[in-house]
Amino acid sequence: MAAIVSLNLSTEIVFGSGCAASIGARAQHLGAERVLLISDAGLHQAGLVAQMEDWLKHAGLDVVCYTDVEPEPSVSNADACARFARQGSPQVIVGLGGGSVLDTSKVVGALVTNEGSVENYLGNDLVKQPGIPTILLPTTSGTGAEMTRNALFYVPQRRTKEAVISPLIMTRLALIDPALTLSVPPSVTAASGVDALCHAIESYTGLNANPLTDAYALESIHLISTHLRRAVFAGQDLAAREGMALGSLYAAIALANAGTNGVHALAYPLQGLHRIAHGVANAMLLPYVIEFNAPGNLERFARVAQQMGQPIQGLSPRDAVAEAVRACRLLAADVGIPRRLCDVGIGESEIGALVAGALDVQRLLKNNPRPLRAPDIEQIFRQAL
Repeated sequence: MAAIVSLNLSTEIVFGSGCAASIGARAQHLGAERVLLISDAGLHQAGLVAQMEDWLKHAGLDVVCYTDVEPEPSVSNADACARFARQGSPQVIVGLGGGSVLDTSKVVGALVTNEGSVENYLGNDLVKQPGIPTILLPTTSGTGAEMTRNALFYVPQRRTKEAVISPLIMTRLALIDPALTLSVPPSVTAASGVDALCHAIESYTGLNANPLTDAYALESIHLISTHLRRAVFAGQDLAAREGMALGSLYAAIALANAGTNGVHALAYPLQGLHRIAHGVANAMLLPYVIEFNAPGNLERFARVAQQMGQPIQGLSPRDAVAEAVRACRLLAADVGIPRRLCDVGIGESEIGALVAGALDVQRLLKNNPRPLRAPDIEQIFRQAL
């Protein structure tokens, strides 16, 4: 008899080019009179914040904007936003941006109704009270933050990235409008897109995978492999942006239910100790972790190669895995992701600290298809130098 499996889709999803224009009515439906719009300086300069503010005000809502969210935000940056939110007493928070803005928006929604700072809630299920409703509009295709119960922040005193993990921070509504991604620069499109690919591959090959998440993960791998190059080099191609937005969403659904594993665990110390961008860190490590993990489930990794468009007919599962590794390397190289750690200034002397940092991320290592111990992690980092 098949095992009992589940798929949590508690967040309402609206997908399609132009759907962002409905934000005012949707915020009203959640009981809003005052809205806090959270974003960043880049989107403010690009005019997207003003457009969102106009749509909200056109619906008769009182809108206050906060646009000081940093890339890869620290706990203090998120706390500053929370203090601003508490002073304004909004009924709904609208988050417009990439993963940094979306994670900040989720946690700020919870901090409006829960005392203390972000650091009080780093860990599993420490949020006690439901937050105010959030509506998230991703402007990149990759992080999946609009669908997850995780929010990552940099903790300077420990030089690590740590997560608030709670179902009480999940957004009420995700508006996925591919048109919002048209102006994303190539480097961000590339890094966020390969990050989404990592979500899909790890969700499909991890121990927590199930038939319900598999369907989303496999289609995500296909969509991203098909559309990422075009989205990077022809950013105004709406069809490519729609393909990436859908691929990212499917990866996020798989991620939210099946989780990531070795790639993300080893990427954490790259981000915390060396401030390497999240998507870049994952992309650099992906081929090496696949090579290590493949014996844990050859057939699944061979299927990854197939979904990426590699010709695997007639190949053994082991040879098909080599095609998956090759496809990941080619995709990352084609979109300009650095291949090796030395390309971002990391040398052999850093390996010990990187291994120790990765071992701290046991919640992800436990989902890896093959046990990852200290010598294995060290070997992967050395291969990636």
